[in-house]
Amino acid sequence: MTTPVFLSSGNLIADRRYAFARELTARGDVAAAADLLAQTLELAPRFTAAWFALGKARELLDDREGALAAFRKALAGDPEDRHGAALRLARLGGLDPAGAMSPAYVQSLFDQYASRFDGELTKRLNYRAPALLRCALMQAAEAQGRPLRFRRALDLGCGTGLMGEALHDICDTLVGVDLSPAMIEQARRKSLYAKLAIGDLKEFLARDDVNGFDLVVAADVLVYVADLAPVFAGVSRRLEPEGSFAFTLETHAGEGVVLGEKLRYAHAAPYLREQTARWGFSLVALAQTSSRTENGVPVPGLLAVARRG
Repeated sequence: MTTPVFLSSGNLIADRRYAFARELTARGDVAAAADLLAQTLELAPRFTAAWFALGKARELLDDREGALAAFRKALAGDPEDRHGAALRLARLGGLDPAGAMSPAYVQSLFDQYASRFDGELTKRLNYRAPALLRCALMQAAEAQGRPLRFRRALDLGCGTGLMGEALHDICDTLVGVDLSPAMIEQARRKSLYAKLAIGDLKEFLARDDVNGFDLVVAADVLVYVADLAPVFAGVSRRLEPEGSFAFTLETHAGEGVVLGEKLRYAHAAPYLREQTARWGFSLVALAQTSSRTENGVPVPGLLAVARRG
């Protein structure tokens, strides 16, 4: 989805070796790439991008201990973790998955992806979460004899505004928040939102001036959040009585929350039911569905509409 975060080592020869190692990896010669990266790091021991690349190469070579050591070096070199070394460590069993998703990683991921996000997501990955959520809201409104109209809606992780495009004609006012400045800039160009904010969604929901919504949506956003409790708590505080919270998740057949192969979190249906009940929501709709495909295969997911009691 993105190119690796690259910050020069300050050593021209090390930078060139790193670039060639990436080419070798792309050609499938991972062993040669790993050897070259090891040589690179002899020249530039604090070269974070090279440590991360070495970790990935060793992982491909089934060298778990070597990969763990390299990813730990990458994380130590960049505590904000723009590369996502903590997620790699978690997948290898070297770190608790619950706290492995750093805001800097998510921001870096989507800042790089913003300019081509809409085209790749809708065409290559058959992304359809906004359409699915609109349909679910329409069905919920019909079942309760209510008009499909919302006075003030909040789009969590609004990205480039794809969810806003699906909702703007049924909402009087749309507010969006996203961690990525580049994604927010793409959304701003669509002129769909009355207000756009850059920031972490949990921190945004904790603000005292964020109130008065009768709809909150989160389209494929909670896959980047392990513990949903702070999100449900925040949404519960900001929603008006009888307000709706509509969202999609990736899921799995077991219990609790797992970190998937694609470095996104999957939440089991029993975990979701537990969280909705805990924070005073009633589930109006809960359906197994897929909001995207990867390698031509639908990604297992859940779509939910919950109402604040």
